[in-house]
Amino acid sequence: MTTLRPFTCEDMLRFNNVNLDPLTETYGLSFYTQYLAHWPEYFQVVESPSGEIMGYIMGKAEGHGENWHGHVTALTVSPDYRRLGLAATLMNLLEEVSEKKKAYFVDLFVRVSNKVAINMYKNLGYIVYRTVLEYYSGDPDEDAYDMRKACSRDINKQSVIPLSHPVRTEDVD
Repeated sequence: MTTLRPFTCEDMLRFNNVNLDPLTETYGLSFYTQYLAHWPEYFQVVESPSGEIMGYIMGKAEGHGENWHGHVTALTVSPDYRRLGLAATLMNLLEEVSEKKKAYFVDLFVRVSNKVAINMYKNLGYIVYRTVLEYYSGDPDEDAYDMRKACSRDINKQSVIPLSHPVRTEDVD
């Protein structure tokens, strides 16, 4: 049976099969341990019956006032386990944690070229809030969509009224 469980330090030695995807942002070990220490409830893994890591989600809570929100830092599922609904399961978990923390919305950044992920997020109720110019470094740099979904605390859905113009990375709060 597939298991959804908290991410552990040991998982950092076992999740290469998931992080090898070119669309997955890979970070240094200190970055992962910082998230694990500060926001463990936002860091979850899906494990196969054989103990293989199938995917994970890493996020955090941040902001102030009506900008208090849950943020998806990384969501990835191994190519062998895609199209099984695991990403949606992980997103639902992060949204539930954000609801418990009384967040106004959940947000994430996604490459504008990643049409599969964009469509999945739209199917989960996310909207493109704004475009962030040259968010991802590369050759050339790539823009990102800042996608959002309102939580129940945002009664009037103010957090998901799209901006009409793109922003630069330094303007992202």
